[in-house]
Amino acid sequence: MQIKVSGVVFRINRALLEEIGAHAREASPAECCGLVGGRGGHARSVYRLTNVARDALTSYEGEPRELFGAQRAMRGRDEELIAIYHSHPRSADPRPSARDVRLAYYPEAVHLIVGLDAGAAVVRAFRLYESERRWEGVEYEVAEE
Repeated sequence: MQIKVSGVVFRINRALLEEIGAHAREASPAECCGLVGGRGGHARSVYRLTNVARDALTSYEGEPRELFGAQRAMRGRDEELIAIYHSHPRSADPRPSARDVRLAYYPEAVHLIVGLDAGAAVVRAFRLYESERRWEGVEYEVAEE
């Protein structure tokens, strides 16, 4: 599967996907959240964030200091924001909620939503259009490297 990001294929290696899935399992039943940094449409790093949302069972909000620290680390590694991830731990087929779309402040980023199906992570990718109040599914490529 592939995501077209500014004309470039979005690729993420299996180890990074497994790290995101592990974060979702560890945080369950609460939602987890984090960022994915990379370059040229190729994911290089996962930045776990603490979910400080008032109701972490049904929403997410990255801890502000950690969020800014992750963005600084990305700049230091010559990375850009490739994706934002969070989990819907009670869904085996995750889709963006109306709240997810309403709070999508980074339109250039792909949104990865992680569901859990009997403990196995199910990762779906989306483009969220806050100004248009809509979303669309996108595909991505899993690299074995």
